[in-house]
Amino acid sequence: MTTAPTTTLITGGSRGLGRNAALALAAAGGDVILTYQHRADAAQEVVEQIQARGRRATALQLDAADAASFAGFAEQVKQALAGWQRTHLQALVNNAGGALHASIAETTQDQFDEVMAVHLKAPFFLTQALLPLIADGGRILNISSGLARFALPGSSAYAMMKGGIEVFTRYLARELGERGISANTLAPGAIETDFSGGMVRDNPQVNAMVASFTALGRAGQPDDIGPVVAALLAPETAWITGQRIEASGGMFI
Repeated sequence: MTTAPTTTLITGGSRGLGRNAALALAAAGGDVILTYQHRADAAQEVVEQIQARGRRATALQLDAADAASFAGFAEQVKQALAGWQRTHLQALVNNAGGALHASIAETTQDQFDEVMAVHLKAPFFLTQALLPLIADGGRILNISSGLARFALPGSSAYAMMKGGIEVFTRYLARELGERGISANTLAPGAIETDFSGGMVRDNPQVNAMVASFTALGRAGQPDDIGPVVAALLAPETAWITGQRIEASGGMFI
């Protein structure tokens, strides 16, 4: 039976895949600190659902694009842990982010800078700020995308950042290995969430297209991803490090 880390921090845990991962970790017996940007009510719903499973949870506000706030955020995490009579996280999941759909010709510098701040700069410097709070032997999981492996027009800037995250993950694994910390990347495929305006979930034509080039014949569901997060953070899988794991149902294989 897969067990969860004692305490996990998930960025962007109030909705979508982050929410599903938080609930999967709670179901496996873990406590969760999750972040949200705007929807405190949605975050509180996740907290209550985790608590209903008999686990502890709290939600902290975080703007992933504001790297200057990370030191103060780390102090909030430290205080939250102290409230649970703990000093360290056992796992960090860098999940927060949003979509950008624009061709190379149409992408503006402001759009590029925004997606870079959230998807590349934030995981690097937030992880840096939280390193003193991650226990030796802990886990780091960075969320990438199938788009870092295959190319679909209109996703170049977003996919570039996810490719950078995959390189960053390997360096984390190498540099933190002496502390027994393992680091991996999880790359979901197309999932039916509100990501990118719910395009895969709510547009039947897009959903059918995704199903047509997926080996398992359908678009992904959030429940396809949360249990994978829990499994990759479980003590039983600690020997896996520096790897990219794709959970896409076999897109473009």
